[in-house]
Amino acid sequence: MTHEKLAGQQSAPQAVYIHIPFCTNKCFYCDFNSYVLKDQPVMKYLEALEREMEYTVTQTPPGEIKTIFVGGGTPTVLKPDEMAYFLKTVRTYFPNWSDDIEFSMEANPGTTDLEKMAVMKEGGVNRVSFGVQAFQNELLTGIGRIHNTDDVYRSLENARKTGLTNLSIDLMFGLPNQTVEMLSDSITRALELDLPHYSIYGLKVEENTLFHTMFQKNQLPLPSEDHELKMYLLLMERMKEAGYNQYEISNFAKPGKESRHNITYWRNEDYYGLGAGAHGYVHRQRHMNIRGVNPYNEATEKGLPRLETFTISKEEAMEDFLMVGLRMLEGVSSTRFEQQFHVKLEDIFAKPLHKMLHAGLLEAEGDMYRLSSQGVLYGNEVFAEFIGAITVK
Repeated sequence: MTHEKLAGQQSAPQAVYIHIPFCTNKCFYCDFNSYVLKDQPVMKYLEALEREMEYTVTQTPPGEIKTIFVGGGTPTVLKPDEMAYFLKTVRTYFPNWSDDIEFSMEANPGTTDLEKMAVMKEGGVNRVSFGVQAFQNELLTGIGRIHNTDDVYRSLENARKTGLTNLSIDLMFGLPNQTVEMLSDSITRALELDLPHYSIYGLKVEENTLFHTMFQKNQLPLPSEDHELKMYLLLMERMKEAGYNQYEISNFAKPGKESRHNITYWRNEDYYGLGAGAHGYVHRQRHMNIRGVNPYNEATEKGLPRLETFTISKEEAMEDFLMVGLRMLEGVSSTRFEQQFHVKLEDIFAKPLHKMLHAGLLEAEGDMYRLSSQGVLYGNEVFAEFIGAITVK
């Protein structure tokens, strides 16, 4: 049987990721594929995105779409007319939405006035994730954010006025000059908002960022590892006390308000990836698109704007299943593993499973393996145990 025929028999992806690479400015910690908005060919980019959508759905026709996530960059830097055009193209090429679709868009406080929010809601967006990061203006300035805390409250008020209530905010810990007390204050102010969802990430100093340059020169006043651990323990305790379920290492939600799109990634399920620098995963093929805006725009005039496409081997897919699946605190299901790969999880990963269970970093219940409370603190070490650890082929 040919590969094409086999792929054709597989179900269509039910999740769509779309990348809008424009920002008002570049944050000091950001290594995402993003470009300062000034003088960028925004409309040409949106037209190129439409061409990629058309090529994509011709090659892999979509079924029922359950989640759409628009990330960046800052998608909300689009003007209302650009936003309306963009959302219309999404609906045109991915028309079959499930009744309870989760359509998320990332937003920065200060880029979401009432008019734009109304256009977003009209175009189908029903979940907005705001990049707040901290509630201390001096910390925001120190990481290169251009919003302030007043912008946060105004943006959330605008969203609610428009009827958008499924809202999330991102916070960060381990920031330069941040203390445990500052994080505690940020969590207090975040919880006062009574939102359905919070993402709270530790700062990673990535290459090709201003922070990396400062770090190399010993000019980045980061909290100590001990303080960073205290911050993480504090945020887990505070979120639990407030009734939020920690469903993934960095994510907390009220019951039923988990990010279903991100769960697609963590369950290693297929998703379309569209836009400059976007990644996609369809029928065990991963792709990455051309990153630059103009090169991407030009490439879509000839076909799919791929930088690289590669097939994921069964072994790599099995490793990915464990590594991303264990990020979720419900853990990974040996039943689901066997359904997907037609082999037993315990046969394939006997050695690392035994080692991590014995070390008390994993625990088993029924057909599930999950991080223990200690394992959550050392997740990366646990995930690394499963790389190159397949014992039975």
